[in-house]
Amino acid sequence: MAVDEEALDRAFTALGDPVRRALIARLSRGEATVNELAEPFPITKQAVSRHIQVLEQAGLITRSRDGQRRPCHLVPSALEALTGWIDTYRLATERSYRRLDAVLETLEEK
Repeated sequence: MAVDEEALDRAFTALGDPVRRALIARLSRGEATVNELAEPFPITKQAVSRHIQVLEQAGLITRSRDGQRRPCHLVPSALEALTGWIDTYRLATERSYRRLDAVLETLEEK
């Protein structure tokens, strides 16, 4: 599986900010406009717009046009790429721990 290292870097950098993680969490429940996304934050709408731009540039969200509305949407495939990359290392680590558990179990039996 080919991994786009630059895309991973952009996505993980974007997710390094707690506001952007909260925006992703909100969008996981469905589309939302900038105004809707800005409501819970004690920052300006312009600041929220900038966070949205970073998420867009990272390929984690998109915006569509619905008349006057410009709702934001998650990009599921981008999140799947991140979890796939993480799972590669998680699974390898789990295999190592299972082997270690087996060795420890044989030592306990002796």
